[in-house]
Amino acid sequence: MKIAKQIAYNHKEYSFLSDDTRCVLSEPNVLFVRTKQNARFADEIATKGLDILDAGDLKHHFSLTPKIIGITGTNGKTTTAAIIYSILLDMGHSCALLGTRGFFANDKPIKPKGLTTPGVLELYKDIETAALLGCEYFVMEVSSHAIEQERIAGLSFCAKILTNITSDHLDYHKSLEEYIRVKNSFFDDETLKIINRDEPKALFNPKNARGYAISSKTHLSVNAYSLTQGISAHLNWKENASLSTKQNGQKTPQTTIEETLIDSPLYGLHNLYNILAALACIKCLTQASLQDIAKHLENFAGVSGRMEVISQTPLIIVDFAHTHDGMKQIFESFKSKKISVVFGAGGDRDKSKRPKMGECATNYAQKITITSDNPRTEDPNAIINDILAGIPQSYLKDFPQNHSHRLTIEPDRKKAIKQAVKEQMPDEVLLILGKGDETCQIIAGESHHFDDREIVREALAELGRI
Repeated sequence: MKIAKQIAYNHKEYSFLSDDTRCVLSEPNVLFVRTKQNARFADEIATKGLDILDAGDLKHHFSLTPKIIGITGTNGKTTTAAIIYSILLDMGHSCALLGTRGFFANDKPIKPKGLTTPGVLELYKDIETAALLGCEYFVMEVSSHAIEQERIAGLSFCAKILTNITSDHLDYHKSLEEYIRVKNSFFDDETLKIINRDEPKALFNPKNARGYAISSKTHLSVNAYSLTQGISAHLNWKENASLSTKQNGQKTPQTTIEETLIDSPLYGLHNLYNILAALACIKCLTQASLQDIAKHLENFAGVSGRMEVISQTPLIIVDFAHTHDGMKQIFESFKSKKISVVFGAGGDRDKSKRPKMGECATNYAQKITITSDNPRTEDPNAIINDILAGIPQSYLKDFPQNHSHRLTIEPDRKKAIKQAVKEQMPDEVLLILGKGDETCQIIAGESHHFDDREIVREALAELGRI
């Protein structure tokens, strides 16, 4: 990548920065930026007598005044980041947001969606843009790829958040153990850390750390909650404040305790975790009362494509869940209802999660429709067969005679969604998972316009339900 940037380096003036050796070797006034990804090409640049700037030293040449909040985890990054962004804006802070949905500043879109975490040059440029717009905070999603590839090199965070760690991206990280190691490495410093204390895979470094949890007792805990209609909960914030001195000269810790009620239109236990992560982070950074922070939560209606309600009657929800754990979290939100689900799995991605997704669906759903997601360059039917490998033989044996459960195979996603909508019963919730707010489908390497939400509305209109 090449970006425009006036920079004085090694007694020379440059007009551009690039991490692409071809660009540096063929164009004038371009300074080479060495990253973990291109380090093996640096020798060629050096032999040409050209200057080299390490990515970690970019911080000396960019305006990085916003306080950077980084969120990592297998699931929940996008929603947690959006909640923080929304509440900080409501509290009167100037704020930017960067992640899966794109780049925003002070409620205005700056750039469309791209990578969860962009490359290091683009990232620095985005933070500097936020600085020029006067942003006090810069909230960003941090993917495991970005951590391992050091796309965040040189950045100082005011807070780091861990949502959870389950299985994903094993095609890249090769093992779950390595994936867990990479996620935890993000927190191996003295930056303020906001950690999910119910996550057993988190290596909790207590130095400058705060916890949030539903099952465990920690800094931000849940006393009681209901998921019947949205989310309602009673929260408790407990922290040892600075030491106070008694008359005898001894110092004792003073414990501060705050309580508040929250109400949110979001669905699901996983979104309660996302809310807790956001509230704990904002509490630590702003020192505002928990009650003052929580009152702004009711203004947050959710993220497009994340537990997005397309229809209330019948209840149809579109979500981005594309791992077995993400699916489980969605299913757990509707245990009191009969579940009909439509899902597939992405092509040219981690194959190990496909059978797990199939198994997860059989554990919760009464109706299962397996279809295509983004096959990319893979055969859609081969992907479907990988998913079917996780469905127990006992389930398959009873099909289709067992009318309490039903399995449908339909590679055409549009047909699959329309059929599921047509056959939805009044007492069922229909969950369409995997693509969320994506507006294209990649088949045989070609991109076609496709939006799950549009297909649902089209199906409902054909049935005269809207």
